[in-house]
Parts: sequence; C-alpha cells; structure tokens
Amino acid sequence: MARPRKFDEERAVDAALEAFWTAGYEATSTQDLCEATGLGRSSIYNTFKSKHDLFRRALLRYMERKNGSIVAVLESGLPAREKLRALLDVIVEEEGLYAEDRRGCLVVNSCIELAARDAEVAQVLERDYQRRFQALKAAIESGQRDGDIDPAKDAGALAHFVIAAIGGMRVSARAGVGREALEGIVRTTLDAV
Repeated sequence: MARPRKFDEERAVDAALEAFWTAGYEATSTQDLCEATGLGRSSIYNTFKSKHDLFRRALLRYMERKNGSIVAVLESGLPAREKLRALLDVIVEEEGLYAEDRRGCLVVNSCIELAARDAEVAQVLERDYQRRFQALKAAIESGQRDGDIDPAKDAGALAHFVIAAIGGMRVSARAGVGREALEGIVRTTLDAV
C-alpha cells in the first residue's frame, strides 16, 4: 500500500518555479530542487516523474500568472492605446522590482535556453506566444475600430511588434538597462503603434 503524500504539491511547484527562474533549467540540479521544495529525491521523482516534468509544470504556472495579468489589462475598459501603455508600464514596474536579482522573465529565459533544442518546451512556449498574440491583436483591432489606432496598420504585425518590444525590454533589463531607457522603449513602441 502506497503511503499518502505529506506535502502540498502546488507549493512544491511554486518553490521549483523560483529555483528554475533563478538559475535556469540546466543549472538547477535535483539537489537544488530538493532544497527549494523541502522534498527528498524520491518524493520529487515519484510525484513529478522527472526534472523536466517539474519544469514544465513550473513554466505553465508562471505563464498562467503572467498571462492572467496581461489579459486583465487588455480586456479592461480602457481605450486600446491606454491598454498598451498600461501593459508596457507593468513591464517597466516588474523589471524595476527584479533589477537587483536580474532574473528576467522565465518565458523569455526559457525561449533562449531551451526552445531550440527541447520540442516539448518549444510547443508550450509557442502556445503561450499565440495566447498573448491573440489577446494583443484583439485589443489592437478594437482600437482600430474605435479610431484609437490607425486602421491602415496591420493589427497582427503590431501585436508581434509589441510582443517583441516586451521581450526586448525584459532582456535589456536583465542586462542592467535602467528605468529611463525602458520608459523610452515604451514611448517608442507606442509611437510605432
């Protein structure tokens, strides 16, 4: 008869998320995960099957949290341009909060570290990108209908551009670029839209 689990699986995923976010997938050892979660190796492997499975769950958790706040801004009652400004301002604020630890964004970090060589993670990242793309495109199209954004511009291209600007802001902040430069990127992005 199997013994019942004596730990909170969701807390373990949250703790692993922090470990992966801090060091990256490859640099996070099983021992690091044991220390972060407070679990033994056997508990980690019995529950999550592998380090990769635990990472995938942690990445999905991170995406769920981040996308929830993105969608909330994009579905707010603000005019489209203000939605985009609010979204970009959130990025500036988040990067300011993480300036000292320079962890950046787990999604961006995972794209750089894993997407080219891990098909499963690449698929998760692509689905996440498409979710953000569709939400941005819908907000931009709404702004075009309302006259807030030039309807002659390609809404899909603008959505890709905003995602690229956000990714670039996150990488720049991780490299040590300060708030003033990030705010300049926000202004330039909004001017382009």
